[in-house]
Amino acid sequence: MTRPCPACGAANAEDEDFCGSCGTYLGWSSRRPAPEPVAPEPAPAPAPEPERRTAPSPAAPAPEPTRAPEPTPEPDPEPEPRPAPAPRSPAPAPVQPSRPKPPEPEPAEEPVGAVLPGMPTAARPTVRTATVDDEPDGEPCPSCGTNNRPGRTFCRNCAKPLKPQAQAAKLPWWRTRWPFNHRVRAGSGRLLRGSLTALVIVGLLVAGFLLIPAGRFVVEDVRDKLGGTGEVSPAHVSATASAPDHPAKAATDGVTNSYWGAPKVGDALTAKFKDPFRLVGITVHTGISTKPEVFQKGARPTRADLTITTKDGKTHEKTMTLADKPGEQTLRTGISDVVSIRFTIREAAGRANGHPIALGEIEYFKRT
Repeated sequence: MTRPCPACGAANAEDEDFCGSCGTYLGWSSRRPAPEPVAPEPAPAPAPEPERRTAPSPAAPAPEPTRAPEPTPEPDPEPEPRPAPAPRSPAPAPVQPSRPKPPEPEPAEEPVGAVLPGMPTAARPTVRTATVDDEPDGEPCPSCGTNNRPGRTFCRNCAKPLKPQAQAAKLPWWRTRWPFNHRVRAGSGRLLRGSLTALVIVGLLVAGFLLIPAGRFVVEDVRDKLGGTGEVSPAHVSATASAPDHPAKAATDGVTNSYWGAPKVGDALTAKFKDPFRLVGITVHTGISTKPEVFQKGARPTRADLTITTKDGKTHEKTMTLADKPGEQTLRTGISDVVSIRFTIREAAGRANGHPIALGEIEYFKRT
């Protein structure tokens, strides 16, 4: 037996309390209407009993009205007053015989008509215990765990949705900040967000246009750090002065057991290049050898000035402080379109013995 939904009319089982289509509480919509009461058969009217006749009782005599006493005349004031005669009592009225009450006519007896045969009284309905259906096979309710038939939308026990809607994905952090957190209606805040984004882009373009040198330096520096490097050999090397057997070319020959010997502080070594390049760094090896016991026997530079010239004629001054120990020491530059580099010795150590200031090797690196 099915229970129709009072809201949508969908059919539901007898043991379901909520509609499977719209979730409406079915209530008492499935209770059977009570049978109409049957009017009992009217009993036959009893036969009228004969009226008993009684003799009329004599009527009581009506009393005669008493007469009022006549007023007595006032006595003359001059003569002495006489006693007034006593009033006469009224004579009793003669008793008249009462007339007998005429007898009332006897009611005519009603004729006895045909009587319908008795109708049987309808039996009272018998209350029967409703049979509990077996637990239906289907998807259990995620809220109460009750099984429901396939095709239902709401639970038959608690009316919860059997297939709740999926939760929306969590918004990224920037969508929770103003002005990107406005989600009042469709399209709300899009114009404002678009305008702000356009203003930021225009501001960056204007700042880049006004600060081209600084912006270019930042971009090139990032490229220098992320890109590769390669050694560049100079096309011509010269020095202001050189010690015997220690020419300027010995500083760029690729080995550290030979060196350029500067006679005094202030002497310079100049390297010129055929093609302009991006100079990312300079590596210097000081001393007459890389071995510590031999390194201390000769003079070595501890500070030098670098004069870097580009193809447009501009010069860039760099100061390089060198540690008094064997091994390579590097200075990062990051200068574009370099055509020549001048290395000038400003300070030196170990000159007590009169040895020349030894520059074992100098290397130049470009960005690849």
